[in-house]
Amino acid sequence: WWAIWLVAGLVGAILLITLVIVVLAYGALWFQAYMSSARVSIWSLIGMSFRQVNARLIVQAKIMAVQAGLGNERETGITTRRLEAHYLAGGNVMNVIKALIAAHRAQMLLTFDQAAAIDLAGRDVLDAVRTSIYPKVIDCPDPRSGRTMLSAIAKNGVELKVRARVTVRTKMETLIGGATEETVIARVGEGIITAIGSA
Repeated sequence: WWAIWLVAGLVGAILLITLVIVVLAYGALWFQAYMSSARVSIWSLIGMSFRQVNARLIVQAKIMAVQAGLGNERETGITTRRLEAHYLAGGNVMNVIKALIAAHRAQMLLTFDQAAAIDLAGRDVLDAVRTSIYPKVIDCPDPRSGRTMLSAIAKNGVELKVRARVTVRTKMETLIGGATEETVIARVGEGIITAIGSA
């Protein structure tokens, strides 16, 4: 009998030590999510460690989404698993959540899938939402290039130096595959030079 009690005692001690380690490692994070009504289970937090996902980042993103009033998981699609998947795909989870919050406040229709796709395509989704709300003025040529004027020669041999300012607004539906700021500057510059050259 003593052997059975010894084995049972060892198993109990191992389980108790494991429980203490889990509580110390994840208890505060789980409690923070629980108190904020962001549904993240302790098993999800443990799984994130094995998948090498930043659990604190995922929990903060979910808390931000819930506290901003984006809605529950079924309405928004912002689940713990999808946030993890976006993180593992190399996406900027916090930028996506901030963009969704900004779009929600501006009463723009932007889903998690759209925001994640824009982010994974290499575009700054938060900047895109801001530009959609507040149009952006682009200088042509770009002052960062060191040039202050575009130079072109008309048909009669007169050289004209031109600078243009273009106001752009992001259209979220066509953002992926659409023109970047550099492309807009290049197209405007090309159009100006062509117009002067043919005048």
